[in-house]
Amino acid sequence: MAEIDPQRLIDLTQKLVRLPSEPGQEGLVSSLLLQELPTLGFDQVWADENGTVIAIRHGAQPGPTLLLDGHTDTVGIAPGLNWQHPPFAAEIATGRLYGRGATDMKGPLAAMILAASAVESSQMHGKIVISASVMEEVLEGVALQPVIEALEPDLVVIGEPSDLRLVHGGRGRAEIRLEAIGRPSHSSAPQLGINAVQAILPALQAIETLPLPAHPVVGGAILALTDIISEPYPGHSVIPSRCRATYDRRLIPGESRLGVLAQLQDLPTLPGASIQASLVVGEYRAFTGSLLTREKWFPAWLLEKSHPFVQAAARGLEQAGLPVIYGTYNFCTNAAYSIGVASIPTIGFGPSPEGLAHIVDEYIEIDQLVKAARGYQGIISAVLSSR
Repeated sequence: MAEIDPQRLIDLTQKLVRLPSEPGQEGLVSSLLLQELPTLGFDQVWADENGTVIAIRHGAQPGPTLLLDGHTDTVGIAPGLNWQHPPFAAEIATGRLYGRGATDMKGPLAAMILAASAVESSQMHGKIVISASVMEEVLEGVALQPVIEALEPDLVVIGEPSDLRLVHGGRGRAEIRLEAIGRPSHSSAPQLGINAVQAILPALQAIETLPLPAHPVVGGAILALTDIISEPYPGHSVIPSRCRATYDRRLIPGESRLGVLAQLQDLPTLPGASIQASLVVGEYRAFTGSLLTREKWFPAWLLEKSHPFVQAAARGLEQAGLPVIYGTYNFCTNAAYSIGVASIPTIGFGPSPEGLAHIVDEYIEIDQLVKAARGYQGIISAVLSSR
């Protein structure tokens, strides 16, 4: 197994971080990867219709297909907040590489790429696939779906930050819209209408008291209010007839659409008003022009620690000199599709703790970045060289 050059890893991470790439704007990153990956020993490199870059290395003997997935999109930069380290400068200070996406997840993606590049193909049974996916921040797993359908991997590694823990489960996510319908009237005669904003308030208060289920491994479900908007807006001399609230519902294994929505039926409201809960349908256009549309239901998942893939990954981490610490993701990832829908055995492993994602002055510890690359290399070797 070839040694990974830490400086090359840092350089690639910096190149990626310096390119802004919010969802639907990942084109510069995809172009960079299309230039870089052929120089790193990959046998095939191309971009699909959504702009996801796919790279393959073939082993000398037949065997399983191991897919390593990392997304190229990042969240944006919130206005009015000052960064001590400019978000796209990729500055290095006190052992940290700063910048938007350093942790989530351009650093992990660079580590996956160089780890796959360093494995000796002559010792591989099967093939490695790198998927540099687009649009994960808005539609988890949707851009990964066509990659999986085309290449039919046997096993998947999600490179989201895990603080170097071996992740074998994770929460899912649903986006739920609560809509109150009232009756409009002139605001000089509010008694003639039914104010939809006031109609939704009892429901919002009731939701705060709802019991939520918990899972012994993945943890508790979460229901968080993320926005409220009334119509018409702005409301010029009119009582609003519609009010919508959006909830982020973090899912645990075993939950269903019907079960989650059933908990939000029969909520209290004003006489004459009505309230309905439904799943949001997301529609986003990729930078290539393709349209990604999906109901925002992304399942939770769990793979038992005793599963052969989890145990093989553990051996790989041990061989790489890393401790094996099991864990689960609190957030939702592309695993919502790979195992949550497609039922492909999936694990997660990456540098940095989850809490460094999406923050001001996001950074990645260079020591963790290097260790993660070694860990990916160990996982690849354990899975593909023992067949």
